[in-house]
Amino acid sequence: MATSQVETVSTGADKAKIGLAIALVIGAVAAFYMLGKQGAVAQWGALIVALAAAVGVFLTSEPGRQFIAFGRDAWREVRKVVWPTRKESIQITLYVFAFVVVMALFLWLTDKTLEWVFYDLLLGWKR
Repeated sequence: MATSQVETVSTGADKAKIGLAIALVIGAVAAFYMLGKQGAVAQWGALIVALAAAVGVFLTSEPGRQFIAFGRDAWREVRKVVWPTRKESIQITLYVFAFVVVMALFLWLTDKTLEWVFYDLLLGWKR
């Protein structure tokens, strides 16, 4: 029997941090629209500062730390990837182009054959 684990925010402090981060995002959007008469610098400044504060608060919570750990693990896995050489990349690209040309010719020939069968042979419509 397989059991699935669902991770939730468990501590009150983490819940409060996430709630504060959400409130900061909402406040950032509200401030952006409320400061419309103060000019673009005030609008964008308030938005960027409040969003940066929201991200900072979120990253100090347990889900934020898990997100950072996930990012580190993902980056570690990306560094393990063996990337193709320039020669291999060019060869694969040429194979793809050749396949596309062959498939286009096949579909064109199929279309013209079916057009000929239906219109000329079956229906007798001569163009």
